[in-house]
Amino acid sequence: MGHKFLESNFLIFLAIFSAFMIDGCAAGAANTPPPATAAKSSNAVSTGATIKIETNSPADTVRVFYKNLREKRFREAIFLTNLRPAIEGLTETELKEFAVDFEAVAKHVPAEIEINGEIVSGDIATVTARLPDEDLEKSEIQEVRLRRENGIWVILTVDETAEKLIKQEGKNYFYALRIETHHNEARTMLDRISKAQMVYAAQHGGTFAEIPALIEKNLLPSDVQSSESTGYLYAVTLTDNRTKYYSTATPALYGKSGKLSFLVVLNQKSSPILTSKDNNGKPMKN
Repeated sequence: MGHKFLESNFLIFLAIFSAFMIDGCAAGAANTPPPATAAKSSNAVSTGATIKIETNSPADTVRVFYKNLREKRFREAIFLTNLRPAIEGLTETELKEFAVDFEAVAKHVPAEIEINGEIVSGDIATVTARLPDEDLEKSEIQEVRLRRENGIWVILTVDETAEKLIKQEGKNYFYALRIETHHNEARTMLDRISKAQMVYAAQHGGTFAEIPALIEKNLLPSDVQSSESTGYLYAVTLTDNRTKYYSTATPALYGKSGKLSFLVVLNQKSSPILTSKDNNGKPMKN
């Protein structure tokens, strides 16, 4: 199961950290004392922790990762994970293309991360910390897995299969993952539009509405009018004296924010039907 905090946000990152911490489910116990095999150092760090954190230990790596993430030092943060090969080849200009995605996650990182457990077994470690849950409103104890490589602890953000793919794809991995995530988000938003139309029609004699009216009725979020969060442009076209409609989702930047164009039409039973295809960045037509 992926790390809940970041998993709920990509593309937000949400998407870049699609399965952030391997087996990052809620831990059953807190305040686990570090075992005798934990890294030792004369320099201890105690910020936000309920255990003693030794410099360069697994717990310290987790602390520094979230500190870098919160302070928007995204390259430095990702370098501490096994996603590193996906960012090493990115120029600063290319990295800025993901700034919106990264910042959407960074703003939810607490000023201090409560780290309350560290278990080390050879070159494998598990750190427990209190992090935001899936809805970002509450926090819970979650696990972070790490692996020691050449004396340095690395946060395991993806499994071995994905790790091999990342090494093969390099920086292209982030671009492909972002597009895949935006495709999923476009489908989700179109589903929300369809549900909003059903509610609106039930309240207005079977007639449908354009997007601004659905937002005004609090049936849709305002960000449906912007491509910033999902990479897509959405449109609703009313037909037959407002008794029918079709909706579209089109990539804001074809090849970068998405490749597929989406179309939702109503069938004979007025049920929404979704189709999609690579339309070279152009809207699909009813």
